Amino acid sequence: MDPFSQLILAISVTSFLSFQWLFHRVSPWVSTRISPSFLCLSDKQKVEWNSRTVSTFHALLVGLFCLYILLFDEAVNEDPVWGDPTLVKINVAITTGYLISDLLLIFYYWKAIGDKFFVVHHLAALYAYYYVLGQGTLPYFANFRLLAEFSTPCVNQRWFFEVLGYPKSSRPNMANGVAMAAVFFLVRIAVMPVYYSRMYSIYGTEDFYLVPWGGRFAWICSSICLDIMNIMWMHKIARGCYRVLRSGHPKKAASPQENGKTD
Repeated sequence: MDPFSQLILAISVTSFLSFQWLFHRVSPWVSTRISPSFLCLSDKQKVEWNSRTVSTFHALLVGLFCLYILLFDEAVNEDPVWGDPTLVKINVAITTGYLISDLLLIFYYWKAIGDKFFVVHHLAALYAYYYVLGQGTLPYFANFRLLAEFSTPCVNQRWFFEVLGYPKSSRPNMANGVAMAAVFFLVRIAVMPVYYSRMYSIYGTEDFYLVPWGGRFAWICSSICLDIMNIMWMHKIARGCYRVLRSGHPKKAASPQENGKTD
């Protein structure tokens, strides 16, 4: 194994251990100080809370790294199939460690956060990332898909507000709902023409056929399936946001005490 491959393996292992540490130690410690109501949650809610906290941290870390690569990595942008995948591999290695960590937590805490969809999603992502980490193919497209992580924090924040008892018409909930709809549209829907125009420009070329069949399958089929789901989710998010905005003027968020919770 060459030195860089050893580095990528070390990053994946470090990522895995770091996200386990964040889940078991950092999130509970920080959460009790930021939101004392965390202590009043059920054990299942605490598990999901910690899981979503780690998810938000991963999304921001990987999303910002992804944006940097898209803006400044000329090698990947000029050759989306075989461009120097160094930075992309590092970013994907971080995500790989997170996905394996999250899979382990999903199986261990199945009654609290078990979800067959997420298991399939994580396994499919790991299969696709094998071609990036193992063969260095399609770095531009692998990195581009990570833009979607920017919508994760708002989705998680919606759950945090819900479990803390904030009304849907409260100002924080409404602001987060609008932000969620806007960011989801920007990073998952509005970018589709850019993504598929690059895919079309590569399709049928010599570089395209140099990619192993499994890599092409993972790239094209997973992209189409994910974006069909993104369109469906966008429709639901837009409808939900529209209903909340029409429901009336935003109300002041109820405190935990007003919602029957004590610290």
